[in-house]
Amino acid sequence: MKHLIDPTDLSREETDCIISLAEDIIRHKERYRDALRYTKLATLFYEPSTRTRLSFTSAMMELGGNVLGFSDARNSSVSKGETVSDTVRVVENFADIIAMRHHLEGAPLVASSVSGVPIINAGDGSHAHPTQTLTDLLTIKRELGHIDGITIGFCGDLKFGRTVHSLIKALSRYAGIKVILIAPDELRLPGYIKYDVCERNGVDYREVKTIEEVIGELDVLYMTRVQKERFLDEEEFDRVKDSFVLDCEKLKGAKEKMAILHPLPRVNEIRPEVDADPRAAYFRQVGNGKYVRMALIYSLLKWKDDSNHSMPEHKEWFESDRYRCPNSKCICNHEAVRPLFREGGAGRVRCVYCDTIVSNK
Repeated sequence: MKHLIDPTDLSREETDCIISLAEDIIRHKERYRDALRYTKLATLFYEPSTRTRLSFTSAMMELGGNVLGFSDARNSSVSKGETVSDTVRVVENFADIIAMRHHLEGAPLVASSVSGVPIINAGDGSHAHPTQTLTDLLTIKRELGHIDGITIGFCGDLKFGRTVHSLIKALSRYAGIKVILIAPDELRLPGYIKYDVCERNGVDYREVKTIEEVIGELDVLYMTRVQKERFLDEEEFDRVKDSFVLDCEKLKGAKEKMAILHPLPRVNEIRPEVDADPRAAYFRQVGNGKYVRMALIYSLLKWKDDSNHSMPEHKEWFESDRYRCPNSKCICNHEAVRPLFREGGAGRVRCVYCDTIVSNK
């Protein structure tokens, strides 16, 4: 069975297949209107969401299917202490496919280990957001006409931004990708993405301090919010915050065909004046999210019993009681799950559920 927990669960070919299908749905909406009639999607959202939950709901309805589930875990058996595994074992009796958003990192992976229906990770903590990644890839393809060979700048909170982590993983499958990381020191990209993803896959990357010094090189500028609450020193935040706010002045040296993306919601990191610029693609990006989720749901159900579309083997994963994950937001520290780890380069061992470097017990 095929689940989507991490962007790398899809091969490059499967990713391109989903993007191509989404483009066909956009061109021929009427062909897919009843494609999944009588099929049910369960949306299990353990933390608040507007765009992602509505996007999944709209996607399933456009395919002719039905939607059930919860948008507030306090109104479910979770409030009584039910585990993720038990919730999924119950819900799979009522639905053909499940989309899960969870505040604990690794929760969708745990769900996939027990589920008899496909699981889609709709975001797990600060870890991964693979359906946003598919949305981003479709948007890049529609805006630029290609994905291979682009230079993309990620700006803002690169440390906790799960959309950034997921997109870099996916782009590592494409040829000639150049990544430029624009962030304050406090919010730089985690080492496991730089070393385990970029360096291991030969992705050209570099870190810079401001948007202005690289704006002319970029095919895509991916903005995220610089979060004040991540700073221990408010004066330090005040010093750096304006360096990571996009306005028309900063765009003067940009390419005519550059695309500006943002996973939304925004606060003040993109000035409203930028909305009128034809390169501002973030609201078109929202619309692309519906179509790519239609393509994903359709594909996962089509591939459910196809042995040519199964999960990666992950032979590097191993089970051990020697290590402890220090991440308080990892599901392994909240529920009884298998203690799974992997080698993370430079002799480091990482938790499979959240990618945090672990320590000996």
